[in-house]
Amino acid sequence: MSDLVEDTAGPAKKKKKGKKMLFLLVGLVLVGGGTAGGLYAAGVGPFAHPGETIAAMTGPRLVPKSEQKRIGLGTGEGGGAGASKPGSTGGERYASNYYAMEKEFTSNLQDSVHFVQVGIAISTPYDDTVIENIKTNEIAVRSAVLMTLSDTSEEQVFSTDGKKQLEARLTQAINAVLKEKEGFGGVGNVYFTNFIVQ
Repeated sequence: MSDLVEDTAGPAKKKKKGKKMLFLLVGLVLVGGGTAGGLYAAGVGPFAHPGETIAAMTGPRLVPKSEQKRIGLGTGEGGGAGASKPGSTGGERYASNYYAMEKEFTSNLQDSVHFVQVGIAISTPYDDTVIENIKTNEIAVRSAVLMTLSDTSEEQVFSTDGKKQLEARLTQAINAVLKEKEGFGGVGNVYFTNFIVQ
């Protein structure tokens, strides 16, 4: 008779265990789905929004041209001029936020008796966070710019193509400093506001 009791109790226990496992599995799926949805909404990790990184979601934010005037880009104390003319339509999707470095840069040229003196401005499609990062890390940024200038040859500074290449190298150098110090670059271009070779 004890064998009979064991046989009938076994399937009942298995049913209860099966229900518990089913509820546990459903609960895990709901929690996992909620977490994935939350990560997507926050734009984190593999759920990041297209074109934006984790740093962009927690720090700098791309500013569409439609929002440019509303948030007043380019009107800060850096001499920025990011506001576009009313009714203008440019080819870029995001607004440009400009910042002119206050002091000029002077450096000897590589293997030359000549030196170069340049003024530079940066542009970024991001909000003022990138400009604030440049201001915060100005000493490191200035050092990177000077190192890049000193690694430039005469041939580069006397040709238009060479100057364009130098702008690209300066952009990379500034972004490298910002990535190291802040975890995010964000500089789109560097422009010369002054360029003298002597």
